[in-house]
Formats: sequence, structure tokens, C-alpha cells
Amino acid sequence: MENWANELPFVAITISDKNGKIIEMNERSVMTFQKSGGRELIGKQLMDCHSQRSKEMIQQMMTSPQTNAYTIEKEGLKKLIYQTPWYENGEFGGLVEFSIVIPMDMPHFVRG
Repeated sequence: MENWANELPFVAITISDKNGKIIEMNERSVMTFQKSGGRELIGKQLMDCHSQRSKEMIQQMMTSPQTNAYTIEKEGLKKLIYQTPWYENGEFGGLVEFSIVIPMDMPHFVRG
């Protein structure tokens, strides 16, 4: 069960520490970011991999922990990008990004 994240077929998971250093990537994340270095990104700074606008959002998420979520379309795939803080023993530990491939025409339901 300890390697469950590596076998998620359509979910890239990238984790950084509270200083913005990439500390973990599952296999899908490594494949997704292969052109940028793949596994070699572990140990690098998030800020080194992003545009100025993205750097500002990352800094904001790290200063006052909050979630950032949006969808993109890239290389023929639509993805939900969900970036959120993670915690350990109640203390801010860093950020985690889930990049999830979703259907182009995904249904939306209002329940309850």
C-alpha cells in the first residue's frame, strides 16, 4: 500500500516542503515534467519552475496557506490542477499539487 500514489494512472502528484523545495513526485508527475527534468526536479525550488505570475501565487499560498484550483488544456488533455497546503501535526508542511486528467466534457451535478 505504501506505493499507491505511484500507480495512479491519471494523477500527477508533486509535493514541496514549507520552503518551496520539491521533496516528492509520483511517477505520473515525473513523466509529466520530463522535459523540465523529471525526477531531477526533486530538491529544486518550485520558484525556479514557474512564471512570475505563478511565483506570486505560490508565495501567497505559502504565506497564508490557501488552495488554488483551476482547469487547463495541454497536449490534448484537460486537467484539473489542485494546489493546496499540507500539514504535519497541525503545522504547515508545504504545498501539494494534484494534476488530474479529466474528461473534456465532464458532467457537473448539484446534489443535496
